[in-house]
Amino acid sequence: MSPYKEGVVGTVQALSQEEAAAAIQSAKQVQKEWAKVPLQEKADLLYKWADELLAMQDELAQTMMLEVGKSLKDAKSEVQRTYDYIRYTAQEALHTNGESMRGDRFPGGSSSKVGIVDRVPLGVILAISPFNYPVNLSASKLAPALISGNTVIFKPATQGALSGIKMMEAFDRAGFPAGVVNIVTGRGSVIGDFLVEHKDISMVSFTGGTKTGENLAKVAGMKPVVLELGGKDPGIVREDADLDKAVKNIISGAYSYSGQRCTAIKRVLVHDNVANDLVARLQAEVEKLAVGSPEDGNTVVPLIDSKSADGVQALIDDALEKGATLIAGNKREGNLIHPTLLDHVTEDMDVAWVEPFGPVLPVIRVGSDEEAIEIANKSEYGLQASIFTRDVDKAFYIANELETGAVQINGRTERGPDHFPFLGVKGSGMGTQGIANSILSMTREKLTVLNLDK
Repeated sequence: MSPYKEGVVGTVQALSQEEAAAAIQSAKQVQKEWAKVPLQEKADLLYKWADELLAMQDELAQTMMLEVGKSLKDAKSEVQRTYDYIRYTAQEALHTNGESMRGDRFPGGSSSKVGIVDRVPLGVILAISPFNYPVNLSASKLAPALISGNTVIFKPATQGALSGIKMMEAFDRAGFPAGVVNIVTGRGSVIGDFLVEHKDISMVSFTGGTKTGENLAKVAGMKPVVLELGGKDPGIVREDADLDKAVKNIISGAYSYSGQRCTAIKRVLVHDNVANDLVARLQAEVEKLAVGSPEDGNTVVPLIDSKSADGVQALIDDALEKGATLIAGNKREGNLIHPTLLDHVTEDMDVAWVEPFGPVLPVIRVGSDEEAIEIANKSEYGLQASIFTRDVDKAFYIANELETGAVQINGRTERGPDHFPFLGVKGSGMGTQGIANSILSMTREKLTVLNLDK
């Protein structure tokens, strides 16, 4: 079902466990041969795949718009970013070399021992992607896995599977060997745990909700996992902040694609002395946001489904019942929730802590940097944070105190550039992504020791 229009957009097969097992077996059978393909040949295939994706940019963007409600402009940008990601991944691998070590560098060690350290693939990677970036976040798992010599079981989100299938059509046209990537679609309740637990899955890369990620980590046992989960990213506005810059970044960070981003700014912690001014400026910008169908290029679009919209509405209702001030929004039309700004939010309100994944922004007033840090760190999440200030020393002081994977100074929370490390702590994830780090996570070191004659 489309998020913004009635009717079925498309159908995908709901695989059984037996069919999923056959896909894993297919990937396992070809993995060793794929690993032996020269790196330059792998890179050339990735380049061809990127070219094929870019050639179908309009078609892919149209599918994304219908399937996940993203505007054509944003969807086209996602395809371009994916093209760049795949090419950079191939180049990163081509410029990565192993290392050698001499035994006599350690006390008592012998110069006749030379260690050759290389990185080798893990085997079959299970890549589970989310609905909100169905092309880019799929490629961010597939490309590092493939260039490293792994084969892949690709499980796209059900709402996002049509885009995933389009990606695989381009993949096939690029000329990859059969079995290198196997796409599996179906109900998570049927094949989810089965895939994660399967003995021939070597590693799991997952992007999605925290509860699902926690369960996946338990089920995975001793398999390595990389988890990109939820967030409750704060935008901390000090009293010396450039408010124009802060407002611009907060609005973009909170409301683009209706806030359906794990890295969206999901709460503002603002100093009392500038709170009234900031809220007034935010209100003016919120009221300018384009709201409606993605077909018209709007910023705030219907949420992915009615369940998500119900959850966001419940957070708004709870906050208002407990005394929050409604500055803008709180209007709903089906899955479409108009951009909502809440002031005087307090810690007893659910919206202060729960990740909304929708266009609602709570403003919490604080009296000091220390209070802002304390509230920020109380969250179960630790993905990113933004700090708005003219004082670079204070910015680094606050950044060092925050329990997050990344901190943006005078900018919105966001992923990228894609060669930067991307990670979360606490309930926001495990492991590190970003192109080089993703390659590392999908390979392991192997040591070969050469014993020379003295």
